[in-house]
Amino acid sequence: MEHHVTLTEKELLEDGFGDTPFYHCIIAEIQGEGSGDGPKVVGFAMYYFTYDPWVGKQLYLEEFYVMDEYRGLGIGSEILRQLSDLAMKTRCTGMMFVVAENNEPSVQFYKRRGAEDLSQEEGWRLYRFDKSSLIKMATPGEE
Repeated sequence: MEHHVTLTEKELLEDGFGDTPFYHCIIAEIQGEGSGDGPKVVGFAMYYFTYDPWVGKQLYLEEFYVMDEYRGLGIGSEILRQLSDLAMKTRCTGMMFVVAENNEPSVQFYKRRGAEDLSQEEGWRLYRFDKSSLIKMATPGEE
């Protein structure tokens, strides 16, 4: 997947920590193994807020990851708890996210916590306009 990354570190920092952040993060850390070692990042969640004109504010979970060797220790559950608490404090009506169909462990992780599969329940399909499509649509007279 790394070969698909086109975003630079500079862009990532500007977009998340600039004057108008486009995303926010929760970082999961553990204390380093040695007495002089600092904390070690073992997981994270990247999220932002969206708005649905039918139901209002939504928290959108864009990325969620816990390192393999730290899974099953409650770290992911704690991150989701913090996200859920934040969503409630900011009056969100729900949390939205996408999971790859072949990622069955994640699907089960979310379902155990009450997530609904909207692709089955409501028949939603995920679409995307890539950059070249955006350029074409933004050009007057193009269609």
